[in-house]
Amino acid sequence: MSKKILQYNVADSYLRLDPRTKLLLMLSVSFIMILGGTSGIMFCVRLTLIIIIFILLFISQRSKYALSYGSLYLIAWYAEMYFIGKTSGFINYIATLFSIIVLRYMPCILTGYYLISTTRVSEFIAAMERMKISQKIIIPFAVMFRFFPTIYDESNSIKDAMHMRGIGYKSLITSPIVFFEYRVIPLLMSLVKIGDELTVAAITRGLGSPVKRTNIHKIGFGVWDMLFITISIIALICFILSQGGVL
Repeated sequence: MSKKILQYNVADSYLRLDPRTKLLLMLSVSFIMILGGTSGIMFCVRLTLIIIIFILLFISQRSKYALSYGSLYLIAWYAEMYFIGKTSGFINYIATLFSIIVLRYMPCILTGYYLISTTRVSEFIAAMERMKISQKIIIPFAVMFRFFPTIYDESNSIKDAMHMRGIGYKSLITSPIVFFEYRVIPLLMSLVKIGDELTVAAITRGLGSPVKRTNIHKIGFGVWDMLFITISIIALICFILSQGGVL
């Protein structure tokens, strides 16, 4: 996998959405996929959101992840509908766990991945400041946007270094203690160090300053933003009504 998996590039996206639209879409997907039902009108709502995620990933030139996601979702859906009811024991447990992860949690993860990988930190900060969000909320989220790409690069560096010593994923089975000592512990130490460094860097750049910041990025709602905002609001309304037993 490329080390630039989470790095934003203007040329990577043909469909530019406002960060606030992406946040609303992520919230609606998270609530509906995890807590929503799977029958009646909610089946159509879930299917609509799944198609939207697939289209957004494909349009943003992440077709590999879109196709992988679509394939896994179809397999998990088949397992839930036809396979789980015909099995028992350990196989049934594995199939149920797989279907729950893919059908309920993977859409949320992929929506968050789309948000982070297609949004610049400065765009996100500008959008949050436009909404009059407190700096106490903006700074942690800004650090998070830098955190995941940095950790991904650090993980790849540790993997390459350990590969030269013959410690790969096979060691997870043959020598799990060695794998944990040389792969997991260095990564955990890096998590703490990088988090502190990014927080200091964010404050150094003036994110905590009471003076209003300027921004060169133009943000605002367009036609596509209004479309996805409308779909997200309708989906949330259907979710609330279904929770109340109306739908």
